[in-house]
Amino acid sequence: MTNPRQLAFIALRDVHKGAYADVALDRVLQKVNLPDCDRRLVTELLYGSVRRQRTLDTLIDQLAKKKSHQQPQDLRTILHLGFYQLRYQERIPASAAVNTTVQLAKENGFSGLTGFVNGLLRQYIRLAEKIKGDPLQLPENPVECSDFSPDLENLSPNLSPTRGEALNSPPSLAGKGAGGLGFALTFPNNVKSQVERLGILHSFPDWIIQVWLEQLGLAETEQLCEWMNQSPTIDLRINPLRTSIEEVEAALQSVGVLVKRIPHLPQALRLISNAGSIQKLPGFREGWWTVQDSSAQLVGHLLDPQPGEVVIDVCAAPGGKTTHIAELMADKGKIWACDRTPSRLRKLQENSQRLNLQSIQIHTSDSRHFAQFQNTADRVLLDAPCSGLGTMHRHADARWRQTPESVRELSVLQQELLTHTSTFVKSGGVLVYATCTLHPAENEEVISAFLAESPDWQIESPNGVELPDFAHSTPQGWFKVWPHRQEMDGFFMVRLRKTNNSE
Repeated sequence: MTNPRQLAFIALRDVHKGAYADVALDRVLQKVNLPDCDRRLVTELLYGSVRRQRTLDTLIDQLAKKKSHQQPQDLRTILHLGFYQLRYQERIPASAAVNTTVQLAKENGFSGLTGFVNGLLRQYIRLAEKIKGDPLQLPENPVECSDFSPDLENLSPNLSPTRGEALNSPPSLAGKGAGGLGFALTFPNNVKSQVERLGILHSFPDWIIQVWLEQLGLAETEQLCEWMNQSPTIDLRINPLRTSIEEVEAALQSVGVLVKRIPHLPQALRLISNAGSIQKLPGFREGWWTVQDSSAQLVGHLLDPQPGEVVIDVCAAPGGKTTHIAELMADKGKIWACDRTPSRLRKLQENSQRLNLQSIQIHTSDSRHFAQFQNTADRVLLDAPCSGLGTMHRHADARWRQTPESVRELSVLQQELLTHTSTFVKSGGVLVYATCTLHPAENEEVISAFLAESPDWQIESPNGVELPDFAHSTPQGWFKVWPHRQEMDGFFMVRLRKTNNSE
């Protein structure tokens, strides 16, 4: 099987049944030998359809008489792929999107509904292309599968077929695709809040929108939503013990891969052109570099480990920050890399071997139960398990998997880890707490609760550590990286110092 849309359908169907998007993608791609362009298409169709799930369901709800949740599950999946191509993919001709989606229906048990699929998608095209003036007032009768007509008479009133503003909505809520056949979504009368409007338009659960609105306000929340729906960039971290940033730049440019440097991050390069398979790029096997987002690189610099120190990374796998610590220490000293998942620690071990790092010692167990490390570390990194709400552009299904309840559970785990692993630090030592989430319950509230119960700890400014200007933006002393402002993953980090009178 080499049809990229069929592969995307199989993977998306698995996601709708509960599989993780990256696992489902790997599963289908491992079984075939596709050219890079087809692999990219499968990846884009899968991740894009997962990200835009709520918006795509809304299109089905508004165009068809049966709501999305009433459609057969596999047919809903097929319609998601068709609408995603039409609305968000400018490089795919509309005719190709329709024809291939009809073919998917035919080949996957819906031969009797190919007319419905064809009609539904072509009505969308007709609305997007034919009517570009004032919003059309449409009658209220959505269409049945059996009577889908080729004209505009049977459409729901909840779509405004323009590329401009949404009907009865603020201008900022206009439908914006990635250049495909987009027209503005409008909203039923029972949509009462900006939260729900943004959630439908940008395809996020309402509770995530609410968390962002409380911190950012309307305009920046919409900017953040748009950023999170982009395909992620790839950043590299150069291994200065094996090479130089100039040498890696030259090697990548020699194979046609364009890169740019990231200000204030001396080891960071961002790929700005298609790179193909990462493992096949020059320098990978030689350990010249590893993949790590710029925000994650900031964490190592905030920790500021020194050669000869003892450092404990208490939630280390899969090892990006652990190996960065080793590089910053010139691979001199001892780093305890702790995690409770052996399979993820194997990945850490593979990375450290490829980068030719010798200072890392692996310890398998839950860091909440360690006793042997008490008062032994000069520095501790707690890169805490979190909801990952700062990296939803990378993890397409995270927005649908996390809930307010899961965030509360994670915040309890984070407080337990922080309370226990702080005992690992020597008097006068440093602990850095970091997450890749933007939820205050996992960040500011965890730190505030810890400091209220731990008088021998205080937030410390990283004097002498060169960080970007935005990393010094909060008066409380913690750092928050907002993706739409800094063009990198969302992160929270804070540096804590254990005062000299503690034991």
